[in-house]
Amino acid sequence: MGFSVRIIAVKFLLAVDLGLKTGIALYGEDGRLRWFRSKNFGTTARLKRAVYGLLKEIPDLAMLVIEGGGGIAEIWENEAQRRGIAVRRIAAEDWRKDLLYPREQRSGAMAKGRAARLADAVIAGSGLRRPTAPRHDAAEAILIGLWGVLELGWLDRLPPDMRQ
Repeated sequence: MGFSVRIIAVKFLLAVDLGLKTGIALYGEDGRLRWFRSKNFGTTARLKRAVYGLLKEIPDLAMLVIEGGGGIAEIWENEAQRRGIAVRRIAAEDWRKDLLYPREQRSGAMAKGRAARLADAVIAGSGLRRPTAPRHDAAEAILIGLWGVLELGWLDRLPPDMRQ
């Protein structure tokens, strides 16, 4: 008697808060946060090498969502396009209007503080360990990714511990 093995490829979304100091968050198509990090690349040359390596490491990357612009965005976009990965470039206002109340966006500092608290809720809801609070760039990458999985329909609504 034989059996068959079916391998199911899981798709991923990578969210990036751009800069030489970069926040990065990876989500699975189940809408769960898989990991997050904050990285200071220091120079665009190191950033370019790191982007190449990072995108190469993630199998079945369906979408790259980046917040920001300029030459740093082009590094991410060019490498993603070379690999056939869809890219969506957004501004902070795009995800903030969907995830934060207007009163939480009155200042950049207020929005960053609220983003950190919401990122904590996403981390907890995903069952990840969190030895320290994520830096603001990692927290924003987590929310950029949450916005992205909602846009892709990988989640149909915000997790219960978040509101709006």
